[in-house]
Amino acid sequence: MKKIIAVLALGALCVAANAKNDMLHLSIADALNSDLAKEKLDSGVKFSFGSGTKGNFIHKDLVANKKANAVGKDDTAACQRAFISALITFAERVKKEGGKRAVNLVSYFKKNTFDSKTEFECAVGSIMVGVALKGDVAK
Repeated sequence: MKKIIAVLALGALCVAANAKNDMLHLSIADALNSDLAKEKLDSGVKFSFGSGTKGNFIHKDLVANKKANAVGKDDTAACQRAFISALITFAERVKKEGGKRAVNLVSYFKKNTFDSKTEFECAVGSIMVGVALKGDVAK
């Protein structure tokens, strides 16, 4: 019995050692032009990517952290799904707070900021992908 447990534990370690753990930078425009974005995003909410937007903020430094299943899926498509899901979370908050825009949106994976107007960051694992966005709600 001890040998079986040892073999199983060794097998689990080998799988963990070979687990995928990549960070991708993907096009915001491609994600926003995807069929999923066209179907799911509220066209009444505007999004502004990258830091530097000034204005009348309702709430600052909000974070949406979303995951998506990556098993058997293209990394880019799975990452776009997680990205759109994070934007949906922001859109819902914008509407709830009476705002019109989500601004200063930056990638914020594990509290590390990736600030870009053209790309978002996506963590890709063997079975899941993750996108975290940080931003502000504005009028």
